[in-house]
Amino acid sequence: MSQYTSETLICLAGPTASGKSAAARAIAKRWPVEIINVDSATIYRGMDIGTAKPSEAEQRETPHHLLNILDPLETYSAANFRRDALRCVQEIRARGNIPLLSGGTMLYFKALRDGLNDLPGADPAIRLELEQRAATIGWPAMHDQLAQVDPETAKRLSPNDSQRIQRALEIWRVSGTPMSVLLNAPAQQDIPIKTLTLSLEPTERSILHETIALRFDQMLEAGLLNEVRTLHARGDLHTNLPSVRCVGYRQLWSLLEGEIDYSEARLQAIAATRQLAKRQLTWLRSLPERKTIQACASATEETVVQEVGRLLD
Repeated sequence: MSQYTSETLICLAGPTASGKSAAARAIAKRWPVEIINVDSATIYRGMDIGTAKPSEAEQRETPHHLLNILDPLETYSAANFRRDALRCVQEIRARGNIPLLSGGTMLYFKALRDGLNDLPGADPAIRLELEQRAATIGWPAMHDQLAQVDPETAKRLSPNDSQRIQRALEIWRVSGTPMSVLLNAPAQQDIPIKTLTLSLEPTERSILHETIALRFDQMLEAGLLNEVRTLHARGDLHTNLPSVRCVGYRQLWSLLEGEIDYSEARLQAIAATRQLAKRQLTWLRSLPERKTIQACASATEETVVQEVGRLLD
C-alpha cells in the first residue's frame, strides 16, 4: 500500500451485499470524494430498487458518476466503461477532488486496470444462431459445448449464465480462439492504470448468504416487483438484454411471464445472487496485491476509512 501516489486510483470492491456503498459513503464524509460506480446494472434508468442504487439524497450528498446513463434497451461494454471512467477521473481531479471507484463488476475493474484485450466484435448472425440452438437444447447443454472448446471459461461460468456462455461461444466461432486465451493475452493498445484495491470479503460465507437473502426481501418489500412490472409492461424489453438478465430482475421477469410462482422466483433470485457473489469472490482472491477488509462486520466502515486514511493522509 506504500506505493500509493496521487495518480493511483483507489478501488473499493467486493461481492454483492458486502457493504461497499456504506463504506464509500463513509469515505466521502471524510475526504472530498466523487464516486465512480463500477456496476453493470446501476447504469440503467428505471432499475433502482433491484440494483441497490444510491438514493437521490445520497447522490445529492456525494457526486456519483455512471449512474442512470442508459435505457434498459441499450447495451454497455467494458470498453465503454473504461472510456467513461477515465474521462470521469480526469474531470474529478480537475475539480480538485478524489475519484473513488466502487462496485462489484469485476470485468470493469479488470478493463480499467489492465486495458482491453483484442476481443472480436459482436456478430449478429452467429448470436442469433446460438440463441436458436439454446432454445432447442438449453443453456446447460450450451455450457457443455463451451467446456469442450474453452474449459477455462466454462469452469468459471454457471451453466445458466446465458449471456456469458453465448459471448464465449461467439468469440470461439468468430476467431477460432478460446476467449480465455484472448483475455490472458496482453492488451494491444491501452495503457494499464495503477490501482489499489480495498476488497470487502466475508470471513464466513454463510453471513454473506444471510445478508443477501435479507436484502432481497427488503427489495421486494420496497416494491421491486412493481419496478420489474413497469419494465415488463414496456413491451420492447426481453430476456436477451443484459439489463433484464440482471439477478433479481430475470427471476421476477419469469414470474410475470407465468413460468414460475412468487416463491420460486424469490428462491431463484437469492440463489442467483449467491452464485454471483461466489464468482466475485473468486475473482478478488486472484488479486495478490489487494488489501482485504472483513465485510459484513460492525467495524467494516471504520476499517475502510482507516485504510484510506493511511493512503491519503
